[in-house]
Amino acid sequence: MTDHLRTLFLHPPSFDGFDGGAGSRYQARREIRSFWYPAWLAQPAALVPGSRLVDAPPAGLGLADVLPLARQYELCVIHPSTPSLAADVKVAEALKAENPGLQIGLVGPAVSVAPEATLRASAAVGFVARNEFDWTVLEVAQGRPLGRVAGLSYRVNGHVRHTLDRPPAEDLDALPFVTPVYKRDLTVEHYAVGYLRHPYVSLFTGRGCRSRCTFCLWPQTVGGHRYRTRSPEHVAEEMALAVRLFPQVREFFFDDDTFTDDLPRAEAIARRLGRLGITWSTNAKANVPPATLGVLRDNGLRLLLVGYESGNQGILNRARKGIRLETARRFTREAKALGITIHGTFILGLPGETRETIQETIAFARELDPDTIQVSLAAPYPGTALYAEARARGWLETDALVDGRGEQQAALGYPHLGRSEIFRSVEEFYRRFYFRPRKLVSLAAGTLADRRALRRRLGEGRDFLRFLWGRRRPRGGPGGVC
Repeated sequence: MTDHLRTLFLHPPSFDGFDGGAGSRYQARREIRSFWYPAWLAQPAALVPGSRLVDAPPAGLGLADVLPLARQYELCVIHPSTPSLAADVKVAEALKAENPGLQIGLVGPAVSVAPEATLRASAAVGFVARNEFDWTVLEVAQGRPLGRVAGLSYRVNGHVRHTLDRPPAEDLDALPFVTPVYKRDLTVEHYAVGYLRHPYVSLFTGRGCRSRCTFCLWPQTVGGHRYRTRSPEHVAEEMALAVRLFPQVREFFFDDDTFTDDLPRAEAIARRLGRLGITWSTNAKANVPPATLGVLRDNGLRLLLVGYESGNQGILNRARKGIRLETARRFTREAKALGITIHGTFILGLPGETRETIQETIAFARELDPDTIQVSLAAPYPGTALYAEARARGWLETDALVDGRGEQQAALGYPHLGRSEIFRSVEEFYRRFYFRPRKLVSLAAGTLADRRALRRRLGEGRDFLRFLWGRRRPRGGPGGVC
């Protein structure tokens, strides 16, 4: 291990309950306390011998807790998020002050889209690893001169230099498993997502997404639009190991942008998981044929996370979602008929949104009636087509995607539909979807049926009601949104 720098991979401290780390798609404090695994940081941590991964927010660590680590390492790799970037840079500065010899690099979408600005923002940041960063970070940890590491931006005598881009990794089977890193450095019980069983473990079986959604962060900044995958054999081998490492885990989640982009492969993986007796869930587009749904269900699939986004076809077309409303309706009927649980996600405030389309989307969600939903505000992350369009058309009324508590706020406003109205519509959406007698009975029955989860579900219900009540409190800034 002496031929590698002593390396710390850090998801830094942030807002209380803020889920903005290396695995979060919507980087904000949630309706209920939720944390995704830092899978993007765990992968290079698996590559670098003797490294350590510290995921501060789920572990409840503050700056005072992580600061002593600065003197134990030679290299620190931090994965910031767009909403928390300024605060994350301050953490880097504090670590550098504690150990002036510590080399600090930033990775991930937030800095990949603006490496030069990131480096100029703070002298504590020594380099930015652009795009996919696994092999880039490994070469830095091996002590190679920065100028000879592809995919890097760094500072020399006050000037920023950029090496050639590193091509995306093609042989994902060459990457080591992340689950041993989880076992070594993380506490799985700290990670919870409301619609998944607890404890759960999430990981990737592939990178990139064939869809071209204008709002989606990861494919446009890091993963790309080709679905590059691990072989079914490689996935099954890691899952067999994960079952041994985590006997307490009740569910595994494959967090590929769209696991069902490759249907034959999805079925091949499912059949191998079925032989292992694993309960699993994943992301899917609302167009999976019933034959494939049946294979997945028969081999342990419990839940599909489906991005419906809007109930207006024009908004979907403008966002390049690549799905028809009728296709989504048919898919949902077929999945529910097979007993597959559905967590549906929706976005309010995308281009083309009006008061009428918001009502269409609420009605669409009530018609589909997924088991649970998540309603997000359109988030124009830098590097996405949505951000470029919003900037060009003057819709971006604030660069802040979260408020002072880390909760998502409306960043987009339109002449016909203001930020405050879009913001308030989230509460209306949740209330009209969940506060229906049939839905309340269904949720209560599901909670009572799983005695092991009863206490957690009751706590989540309390948090959710507090979230809705909190949105009614006055906030500063334009239109009542800070």
